Amino acid sequence: MNGPVPVDIVRQHLIDPEICIRCNTCEETCPIDAITHDGTNYVVKAEVCNGCMACVPPCPTGAIDNWRNVFKANAYTVDEQYSWDELPAQNPTVSAPASASPDHAARDLVDEASAALPASSDFVRGSTVPPWSAARPYVNLYTHKAPTTATVVGNYRLTDDSTPGDIHHIVLDFGALPFPVLEGQSIGILPPGTNADGRAHHARQYSIASPRDGERPGYNNVSLTVKRVTHDHAGNAARGVCSNYLCDLKKGEVVSVIGPFGNTFLMPNHPNSHLLMICTGTGSAPMRAMTEYRRRGRLKGATGKLMLFFGARTQAELPYFGPLMNLPKDFIDTNLAFSRTPGQPRRYVQDAMRERATDVAPLLADGNTHVYVCGLKGMEDGVLQALAEIAEAHGIGWERLWERLKREGRLHLETY
Repeated sequence: MNGPVPVDIVRQHLIDPEICIRCNTCEETCPIDAITHDGTNYVVKAEVCNGCMACVPPCPTGAIDNWRNVFKANAYTVDEQYSWDELPAQNPTVSAPASASPDHAARDLVDEASAALPASSDFVRGSTVPPWSAARPYVNLYTHKAPTTATVVGNYRLTDDSTPGDIHHIVLDFGALPFPVLEGQSIGILPPGTNADGRAHHARQYSIASPRDGERPGYNNVSLTVKRVTHDHAGNAARGVCSNYLCDLKKGEVVSVIGPFGNTFLMPNHPNSHLLMICTGTGSAPMRAMTEYRRRGRLKGATGKLMLFFGARTQAELPYFGPLMNLPKDFIDTNLAFSRTPGQPRRYVQDAMRERATDVAPLLADGNTHVYVCGLKGMEDGVLQALAEIAEAHGIGWERLWERLKREGRLHLETY
C-alpha cells in the first residue's frame, strides 16, 4: 500500500520590517550568525537558524519574534526578505504537523537547539529580564505606520565648540499626547526624506536621558543625548542621517517619534538597590536618567549607593561634565577616565574600575547591586574582564556570579 509522500514543513523565523528599528541587537546576539542585513532590512537565514531564541528577549521592539509555517523547499530566501516592506501573511494551506500545534513546533525547535548548546554557553552575556522591582514599561505605543510627534523645546551643545565631538542635549515635548517612559528605555526618531533607493529613512534609536517624570519634573517631555556623526567606524567621512538632523533642529520644530522601546534595561525601584554604572560618551544617557531619578527621590528614603565609571576621549568631550561635578560626593561616587589627554597615558573605564577594585568588589558581592554598561561595543569585553578580575581577586567566583547576575536581571549590557 502506498503511503502519502512526506512533506517537510518548518517554522521559519522572520523579522518584521515594519517594526524593526535596525538597532543590530539581534545580529550581535545570534550565536551562530544566522542574522544579517543590508541597507534595508534585517533578515534570518533559514538554512542556518536553529530556533535557539537567543535573539528574541534582547530585541527592544519585538520585531524579531515572528514565525511562518512554510514548506521547507519553499522557505523565504534572504533576497526575498531584503525586498519586503511588510511580512507576508501566513499561507493557510501550510500548517504545522498534525502532531504539534504551532506553539509545540516552536518549543520543539527550542528544545533541539538547547540540547545542542553546551551547558555553560554564555552567548547571552547580559540579563534578558528586568530587575525584580522595576516598574512595568510601556512599549511600542507608536509605530512606523502610526508615529506620534514631539516639539523641540531645547537643543543645547554639551561639548565645547573647539572639540571634534559635537554632542547635543535635545529636549522633546509631547504636549497632551501620552508618552510614558522609564529610565533605560529608548525611542525611535524618523528622519525626514528618503535614502538612495527612494525609500523613507528607517527610525534611529536613541536612549532617553531624562527620568520618568520628565526632563522638567511634571512635564510630558524627554531628553536625548546625540552625537553628530561625521565619520564611519573606519574613519571615512560619512554624514549620519539622523544625528545631523537632530543636532541641527531648532526650537519649535516638530519631529516624528516611535516607541518607546525596551523592557529589560530598567532600573530597580527598591530603595536599597545599588547602581554600578559604566559608560562612555553618549552611553551616559540612560545613566543620567537613572541618576537624576534617584537624585529627585533622595528625600524619599532611597539608601542605595551609586557608583559611576564614565569614559571619554578628553574632559572637553565628556557630556554633562559640569552638572556631574556638581552632584554631592555622598550621593554618587564618580570616576572619570580619559583616553586621549595630551601628555597622559591612555586610560579607560576598565582601568578606573581596577583602581577602585576594593570598593567595586563589595558591590559585586551585594545582592542588591545592579550593573549597567552602555557605550561602544568595544568596551564590553574590557568591562566584563575587569569585573571578572575584581571578583576573583576578592574571593568571589566570577562564573557563578555572572550567571546569577544575568538570571536575576542585575547585569545589563547596551553596547553598539
